[in-house]
Amino acid sequence: MKMKRYNIAYSALLLLFAACASIGTPDGGPYDEEPPVLLSATPALNATNVKEKKVVLEFDENIKLENAFEKVVVSPPQMEMPEIKYSGKKVTVELFDSLRPNTTYSIDFSDAIVDNNEGNPYENFAYVFSTGENVDTLAVSGTVLNASDLEPVKGIVVGLHSCLDDSAFTTTPFERVSRTDSRGRFTIKGIAPGKYRVYALGDANQNYFFDQKSERIAYQEMVIEPFATPAIRPDTIWRDSVTIDTIRMVEYTRFQPDDIALRLFNEDMYMQQLVKYPRQEHHKVTMYFAAPNKEMPVIKGLGFDADEAFVLEPSLNRDTLTLWFRDSLLYRNDTLPMTVVYKVLDSIGNMVDKVDTLYISSRKKWESVMNIENENRKKAEEDFLKKARKKVGYDENNPPQYIPPTKNLPVRFSGSSAMDVNGTCRFRFDEPLLSVDTALIHLSIKSDTLWVPIPFVFRQDRNSIRGYDIFAEWRPGEIYLLQADSAAFKGLYGGVSKLFRQEMKYRTLEEYAVLYLDINGTDNNAIVQLLSGDEKIVQETRSANGRCAFYFIRPGTYYLRLIMDENNNGKWDTGDFGKGIQPEKVFYYNHSLELRAMFEYTQDDWDINAPLNEQKPLEITKQKPDKEKKKMNRNANRKFD
Repeated sequence: MKMKRYNIAYSALLLLFAACASIGTPDGGPYDEEPPVLLSATPALNATNVKEKKVVLEFDENIKLENAFEKVVVSPPQMEMPEIKYSGKKVTVELFDSLRPNTTYSIDFSDAIVDNNEGNPYENFAYVFSTGENVDTLAVSGTVLNASDLEPVKGIVVGLHSCLDDSAFTTTPFERVSRTDSRGRFTIKGIAPGKYRVYALGDANQNYFFDQKSERIAYQEMVIEPFATPAIRPDTIWRDSVTIDTIRMVEYTRFQPDDIALRLFNEDMYMQQLVKYPRQEHHKVTMYFAAPNKEMPVIKGLGFDADEAFVLEPSLNRDTLTLWFRDSLLYRNDTLPMTVVYKVLDSIGNMVDKVDTLYISSRKKWESVMNIENENRKKAEEDFLKKARKKVGYDENNPPQYIPPTKNLPVRFSGSSAMDVNGTCRFRFDEPLLSVDTALIHLSIKSDTLWVPIPFVFRQDRNSIRGYDIFAEWRPGEIYLLQADSAAFKGLYGGVSKLFRQEMKYRTLEEYAVLYLDINGTDNNAIVQLLSGDEKIVQETRSANGRCAFYFIRPGTYYLRLIMDENNNGKWDTGDFGKGIQPEKVFYYNHSLELRAMFEYTQDDWDINAPLNEQKPLEITKQKPDKEKKKMNRNANRKFD
């Protein structure tokens, strides 16, 4: 009995201790929030007169390297890739290039070194040593943005040349380098006093100079001269994840320039060639070119006159040509021989003619196509007669004659039952038209319960031989009826349109917003674009003395972009390093616009001279910043005994 009572009491005591313990640390104690600590470096950090090419860093806990190939940057750049390894508490870097005399070397790890358990990063760490008597300590920083849309560009090499000639960028590796992070930011460290030119390079072959036209580049005409000044900045101490404890001012050394903005672009290579020319149908050939044609290619027939043989349909920028052959006597040939003459660049950059001789074969033999058509016609005639025999009055000696149905020409129309005031009414057809009878096209406006005819203009689209537009005096809030009688449109290959009928109600002015813009720092060459949330152009206009307006805007969230159209050709143009031409400048209004119906808005606070990296709103920026890895105050709301 005593033993039994003793066991019960002992068990109760154990349960009591267990309960107390579970209240204090339900999941094993506080989180590790401290980054690794560097205990030693061989050679020492900031060592001089270094001869060794192997660096060993030792930390106070087990570590690992994350994305070392992407994040770790060695400067001066190494032609032979260094070996970077980690094991336990050590990181080892071995350089294979010969060390340059009297040169500062930096191995910038960024935040690649993290502790093995929680992933706390050892942030902004750069190991530095010198092969000479002194360690160079100057630094410059900035941002690389895509020139056409101000997107931050990640992983781009940014480098310096003390040789200020343009040829250095195209013949010699950079002297100091860095690589952009997810915000497009870069910092080049270990710079000696002097004057430099700065470049950005999408280094395809990793030789650290611009030798391939396909590589993306950025450059500045301005020469920079790095310097350092003492400065003061606020340092925030957090009590927990949402509460500020104190803000103190701390002294630091500011390295400048720290606001370099580089606009990255691809040069217009114009590597032209005829890529392919499929003939999926006998009457139609499509030619695809590698790039837009600056001039219309010339097509000549071999054994036939090409001038009247086909209808030529070019795409908007002439990178695709479609040939619609008119005469069946010609296109029933299984092979069509012809030549195509188009412009290419020769080895010294001059535009010259290139002649391609083509023998264009159809996917199917004409005989096979005709056999299929005859079989289909025969089957249709048999089905017709079967149905006819079932009808009363059928005479076997005088059967009804089978008449093949007319080939239908589909009519595609852009209008709808709900139309915007500035919307387009456009017909589009699957083949070029042989004829249009405008007398069979009717446009009416609804007046009470009646349809009243009104005048209109029917005109071929300037950019498409198969597109036709309807122009009229469209009035907000009114209802229209557009009708095309049967056979109003006849196609090149025998197709005939059926009856077409479409009612359209135009929105009222009360359903729209109006936006007026007064933009600081622009001229009459500025193209201003109203953008949707996915950066599609909703409307586009030109500014006059920095002012412009957008009308008939449907309610919603919008953004603004501006292009300085220096050559006044109506589009954004890229740069050319060899000719010293920068890409045309692009700017964004740095806020979204919430526009409501029945309101007029005036926006006069758009300053295009704001820093480029602060202009594009984050909501429409596709290259988002990487998430911060640092874990702050995860233990703030936890209790421990």
